[in-house]
This record gives sequence, C-alpha cells and structure tokens, in this order.
Amino acid sequence: MFEQSDSKLIHKAMAGNNQAWLKLVKRYDKAIYNYGLRMTGSADDAMDLMQEVFLSVFRNLAGYRGDGSFRAWLFRIAHHRLVEFYRRRKPHQGLDDSPEPVDEQACVSARFLADADAKLLLRAMQGLPLEQKAVVELKFYSQFTFEEIAQQMGISSNTVKSRLYAALGKLKELMEVQYV
Repeated sequence: MFEQSDSKLIHKAMAGNNQAWLKLVKRYDKAIYNYGLRMTGSADDAMDLMQEVFLSVFRNLAGYRGDGSFRAWLFRIAHHRLVEFYRRRKPHQGLDDSPEPVDEQACVSARFLADADAKLLLRAMQGLPLEQKAVVELKFYSQFTFEEIAQQMGISSNTVKSRLYAALGKLKELMEVQYV
C-alpha cells in the first residue's frame, strides 16, 4: 500500500480526521519514545515525554507552517519538552543522584542494546550535560544534519558542532573509565 505523506495526514488531521492523526502518531511514536529513553534513561519518563510531545503536537498542529520537515518540527517540540522535563526534575534530584541505567527490557531498540558497547555508550550518555546529550542523540540516533539540529535547538550550527565534539571527548573518557 502507498503511504500518505506527512503533509496530507496533517491536513486531514486538522480537518478532524482521527484516523489521519493516529497514522501520524504511529509513524513517529517509536522514534520519539526511543529519543526520550536515550535522553532520560528511564522507560517511564520516556513514555511520559512521548505523551507530552504528542499532546503538544496535537494542540499546535495548526501552527505547523511546513517550512521544514514535520519530523524536524516534531523533534524540536520533543527537545523543548525534554528541557522542561529536566527543569522540573532538577530541584528534586540530589547532587549524588545519578540517572538509573536504561531499562533494557522496555527499550524498543533492543538491537542497539544487545551489543555490550552500545550498553556502555548509553550509560555513558547519561553522564553528559543535557545540551551535549541532545546533540549526540539528534546527530547519531535520529540522524539529523548539523543545520537541522541547530534549527531545532535555536543555536548556530557551529555551536552544534562544538557541543558534539565536546560530548564525544567526554564520552570517550566516560567509556574508558567504565570499560576498565
């Protein structure tokens, strides 16, 4: 069967077609869930984040102008909701608290976690600051370009690159410590 384009589904969803909205959600729910899982390290938090993202998208669908891809717009919303998640969580988190490791049974992307190096990488990513973790996630897991990431985060592409290279350096250090 032929898949309808995002723009057609958006147009139908805005006209009140629930099936079109459900198809749009189904198309991106795993990607948003996995993004949340890698960024928060918790299956429950990832599910909550995914629900918040799609609720925001539903409320603001009429505001989508079509300037860029719907996927990029969706991930921009996901990034904003993630920042809000960390702001809400931060006051409750002690200095010695660290995020729990990713719940491997709940992860939809089990093929990534099957490899020991991938598990090590996901644990190491939890040690990165939010801005660096977001750039690594968007570049390597979600496969956005530097320009798309810059647009989503509201920063320059040079800042994206510097955050990525700083993150890679920290990841290398963190993984070397964990690997020993």
